[in-house]
Amino acid sequence: MDCEYIEDYFKRGFTTDEILNLLADSHGVVLSKRTLERILSKKQLWRRKNKTDVAEVATFIEQQLETSGQCHGYRWMHKNAGYMELETVRILLQLLDGEGVDLRSRNRLRRRIYHSCGPNYVWHIDGYDKLKPFGIAISGYIDGFSRKMIWLEAYKTNKDPKIIAGYFMDAVINAGGCPARLRLDLGTENGHMAEMQQFLHFSENQAETDNVTFGPSTGNQRIERWWLTLRSECVQFWMDLFDKLSVDGYFSDNFLDKSLIQFCFLQIIQVLVTL
Repeated sequence: MDCEYIEDYFKRGFTTDEILNLLADSHGVVLSKRTLERILSKKQLWRRKNKTDVAEVATFIEQQLETSGQCHGYRWMHKNAGYMELETVRILLQLLDGEGVDLRSRNRLRRRIYHSCGPNYVWHIDGYDKLKPFGIAISGYIDGFSRKMIWLEAYKTNKDPKIIAGYFMDAVINAGGCPARLRLDLGTENGHMAEMQQFLHFSENQAETDNVTFGPSTGNQRIERWWLTLRSECVQFWMDLFDKLSVDGYFSDNFLDKSLIQFCFLQIIQVLVTL
């Protein structure tokens, strides 16, 4: 089983030192570097003898430059492009994306271009957890085209799929219809809502993926940008206040203290975040 992990990590481009660290941290397997090299040799896994064709690496880089891979440098390309010298990958990237290399060298990355076909075409959904250590969680929807907040709810949790589904149905009723698409992360709290969206758009000729898009929260740019605004204009004050209560010994992260925070401040925060 350990050898399977080693082969997998090797083929994904990790160095021997990185493989040793992964085995120790993720699988509890501690090997010496010499032992690892013997295992790789026995399985005929050699970097220099199994080089990927330069044309294949160039094709891989070109494909990545058409997507979010354009934000990565030559080290990331080297790790994911196959078996090729780092310097060769760097030269290929310079030839294929000289402008991007120059921008990254000056710490100026391309901004992603956002496009939405119109109001209610896509709703972006996410949870905000900056106040969660104190017992208050926030959930929000924003329309990708107009940037109108469809809902913004402060409650004791934003991880209950039934509660999130209730928010969604209230929003659909108030809007008089559902959006063409939902942009969600892969959290379990979004499961019921995704099923409702698919049911409301049910069509024998339409794939389920046409109306629900899953992805990491970091790529959900409309709602993530809104969270920055919310923090600067409202949430930072409450974070500082609750942190001070904790430092002064009035909050100890137990159930009772969180319940008191919810009782005293939840409704106030709900009103403020929706202003």
